[in-house]
Amino acid sequence: MSNLQIAKRVLAAAGLLAASLMPITAWSHGGASVDTDQCRVMVGSQLVHFTAYQPQLTGTTEYCNNIPELGQSTIVFDYEGKALREMTVEFEITKEPEGTRFYYEPPATHSKGTFNTTLNFTDAGKYLVHVTLVNENKKVDAHIPFTVGRGAAGIPTSTIVVVLTLLVAGLYILYLSNAGFKGVVDKFLKKSA
Repeated sequence: MSNLQIAKRVLAAAGLLAASLMPITAWSHGGASVDTDQCRVMVGSQLVHFTAYQPQLTGTTEYCNNIPELGQSTIVFDYEGKALREMTVEFEITKEPEGTRFYYEPPATHSKGTFNTTLNFTDAGKYLVHVTLVNENKKVDAHIPFTVGRGAAGIPTSTIVVVLTLLVAGLYILYLSNAGFKGVVDKFLKKSA
């Protein structure tokens, strides 16, 4: 088998492997597994999941640590487990680093296991979610930091995979259709063999 055939097979295998390892649906919440999901926070021994949506801008795309645009955002807190449904919980969002209160939901029970509200973010920057369990005058507090209005946190990995796959495919087509380019590649591969 020639070096050229080996190179073709390696590139094809690498492209297929990359595409199969990066399904777009696996990148919800930044691709985090359930164990490392930064949208979850332990409040005492209970788990609360934080999600933000900007339906008017991005439909049903879920955000957590980075809400890309200013404007209306639907903020959702989901309780993981039934114990929290009977507990009193308060929610607060502060603008950081000043600690200025942006939103406050007084202590209440949420028997359905979820709480949501729509907020209008007008200032870009850092924010902090405070989730507090209030039981028998004892408070247990946990925090989730996030930013608003800073755009996307970078290029999604699935986009990078698609661009690289298209680039490799384009170079392969160029190799097959352009004798000059084919000659340069063949010469390079023979030198490195």
